[in-house]
Amino acid sequence: MLPQDMLALGTKRSAIRELFEYGKMRKAIVGDDKVYDFSLGNPSIPAPKEVDDAITELVQNGDSVLLHGYSSAQGDANVRKTIADYLNATHGTKFNADNLYMTCGAAASLCISLRALLLKDEEVIVFAPFFPEYVVFVEGQGGKAVVVPPTKTFQPDLEAFEKAISDKTKAVIINSPNNPSGVVYSEETIIAIADILKRKSEELGREIFIIADEPYRELVYDADTVVPYITKYYDNTLVCYSYSKSLSLPGERIGYILVPDEVFDSKNVYASVCGAGRSLGYVCAPTMFQQVVAKCCGKTGDISAYKKNRDLIYNGLTELGYECVKPDGAFYLFVKALEEDSNAFCERAKAHDLLVVSGDGFYCPGYVRISYCVSEKTIIDSMPAFKALSEEYKK
Repeated sequence: MLPQDMLALGTKRSAIRELFEYGKMRKAIVGDDKVYDFSLGNPSIPAPKEVDDAITELVQNGDSVLLHGYSSAQGDANVRKTIADYLNATHGTKFNADNLYMTCGAAASLCISLRALLLKDEEVIVFAPFFPEYVVFVEGQGGKAVVVPPTKTFQPDLEAFEKAISDKTKAVIINSPNNPSGVVYSEETIIAIADILKRKSEELGREIFIIADEPYRELVYDADTVVPYITKYYDNTLVCYSYSKSLSLPGERIGYILVPDEVFDSKNVYASVCGAGRSLGYVCAPTMFQQVVAKCCGKTGDISAYKKNRDLIYNGLTELGYECVKPDGAFYLFVKALEEDSNAFCERAKAHDLLVVSGDGFYCPGYVRISYCVSEKTIIDSMPAFKALSEEYKK
């Protein structure tokens, strides 16, 4: 007998991955340029030149044995110090190398953090819409996900949030800029969340943590958009970061967990993170790419290309009558489906070779996610298909 929950996860891909695989099949039949695949959040701009330069320098001039060998379990100390120094210079913080634990990307960061914090059946609050794997990660570490329903603006419903907090609440996951909405949680929202958590923690006599999932932090497009750095608003915050989006390195699986000194019992929380990494087999993140990201602190790919795509698809779809909140960041558009059943809408879209993801998986029925980290040509060429789809609903 096998664990049925693991068997279920392994025999059925996520809806996003299923759609991506369907897209590959359709492209083989009708041609790449005839399928408009907006399914996967796979960066479409190249890594910045600094990444290639860093790799070249390390390979040509570095010690091959060290470059491809093990680092310390929690990551190379010089790499961690370099990242801490960068964060301090950027956010006015006071982190050091021992606040950081290098990981194999965002998924590892989240799973390790949850494993480090959760006792069996404790609860983790998530704000809809959210990345569907959060539920998988929480349940995989013995916890229970508690969903706060969405608002029309996709800023968190603060009243519903406070009501969702119980004597089993251990953590809250915050993802801003948000996948799938692209919304950035305002400073006002973050302050309100922090105030609620401080009050409820005191009332319940237990620490409640924020897990800040931040792979899209640098992907914001307007000068007046500021992404609050949550450790400055709430002490009990762990930051999970990945370089997959900022440096266009999703396949390299490199990121970190930040455990600030201000976290309650921070030394033991950090030790628990180390223990969780060990338990899950996530020790020693890729050594060469630890060195690469340290050399590329503060660098990003050409984010202006994503901004151009955002404006192109947002303006194009709203002119056709589609409704959505204009995203401030990330590279997703969360669009109101043209019927209540977003799964049915996605199926009708497939008839036009438009591949968009149902909002049901993001715990927000009636919407679809469009990932615009695609070529500009794909967006332009897709507009007649979106128009034809919308006209079907007018008949």
